[in-house]
Amino acid sequence: MTQGKGTREDGRLADVSAVRPGGHAVVVGGGLAGVTAALALADAGVRVTLLEGRPRLGGLAFSFRRGDLTVDNGQHVYLRCCTAYRWFLDRIGGAELAPVQERLDVPVVDLARPEGRRLGRLRRDALPVPLHLGRSLATYPHLSLAERASVGRAALALKGLDLADPALDTQDFGSWLAAHGQSARAVEALWDLVGVATLNAVAGDASLALAAMVFKTGLLSDPGAADIGWARVPLGELHDRLARKELDSAGVRTEVRTRVTSVRTNDNGGWSVQVPGETLEADAVVLAVPQREAHGLLPQGALDAPENLLEIDTAPILNIHVVYDRKVLAAPFLSALGTPVQWVFDRTEASGLRDGQYLALSQSTAQNEIDASVATLRERYLPELERLLPRARGAEVRDFFVTRERTATFAPAPGVGRLRPGARTKAPGLYLAGAWTATGWPATMESAVRSGVGAAGAALGALGRSRGLLPDFFEEAA
Repeated sequence: MTQGKGTREDGRLADVSAVRPGGHAVVVGGGLAGVTAALALADAGVRVTLLEGRPRLGGLAFSFRRGDLTVDNGQHVYLRCCTAYRWFLDRIGGAELAPVQERLDVPVVDLARPEGRRLGRLRRDALPVPLHLGRSLATYPHLSLAERASVGRAALALKGLDLADPALDTQDFGSWLAAHGQSARAVEALWDLVGVATLNAVAGDASLALAAMVFKTGLLSDPGAADIGWARVPLGELHDRLARKELDSAGVRTEVRTRVTSVRTNDNGGWSVQVPGETLEADAVVLAVPQREAHGLLPQGALDAPENLLEIDTAPILNIHVVYDRKVLAAPFLSALGTPVQWVFDRTEASGLRDGQYLALSQSTAQNEIDASVATLRERYLPELERLLPRARGAEVRDFFVTRERTATFAPAPGVGRLRPGARTKAPGLYLAGAWTATGWPATMESAVRSGVGAAGAALGALGRSRGLLPDFFEEAA
């Protein structure tokens, strides 16, 4: 059940040393969606080749070296309710490296309040929904008593929404919140605090369907659903090294630095996948690449409206990295109000830094700053960090750098739901995967993994293979 893997010195694809029954599938794209699809297909007995144009796996959740540090391109977190991503971590043997906090606890610092009264917390108790958040909401200092009461009423109304109602996707979340008595302050200090980080959009720019899904699943489904997990190691350790190890063990032939130039049907009723200097023949193909790249590879007639893929807009995320000569943040992370700073994470241990402290700022909805110079961002954010973290005042900044993901997520705008295709195409044997496909989730690691399982399930059915080994959260995309 083993196969030859890796790229030969001449850049050509390595030969397969053993062929398993069950057909041959080619997965194009080595992000979380593609890796998931490849693992799921291989686990079901399909021979799989995974092709990735970059020199690594992991897609937009990766690491790189900067001097002695191993740096993530951006901070990624997940929630306990992210059952697909948690399955993925288990599947690659990385669950212990990205644990979930024992109980939701988010420090929220409001710089608009007087010093000494700036800290609030969003945390849960060991009570059933919705009482698990009752005490936290009742004592949340960043909202007035009336605003706290109105938030509770809006949460109950949100819980009553039917996520299967297509009309929700035509409305924006901000208008719905306003119609349910939410003040601008309540939106800023609570709804957007969560929504911007999960949706990469403010409430007024977000589909009600996606926002309702986030809040109903994360805050109103189970007491522990919103407990936060994040990697205590570089993302590359999980999404590249461990993932590649499991792909190898499953018999997947993994090829990096291998860009696909065309995907077309062949005379045998199968598929031909063209890469520089090689043609791979396959019984099934999974396109697990961004929507614009998928559009460029789709054969004619594969989708009724392929132009929809080009209408799925993207949204950026800016990540600011600061290395201090001393510890300036005591908590593992915090969120902020009254400042441009959104979320700050301590990445010291994960990066390998042995002296000082390394902080990563994750800035979603960064359309106005994504192209700002490093000098401009340094001038803007270092003073804000000193306002936010008193210990940073007078600390030496040893390094300041920026990473930019201009197309980090799809934009979750109203109407995006009708543009997101399912796993199946009209071309037999061709399937789609990616966080941008119709998973019902916003552009998250959870959505990516779910899409990979969905595409693998659809392909297994067409290949006549059992889907019995697919994880139990599996819901085949339409």
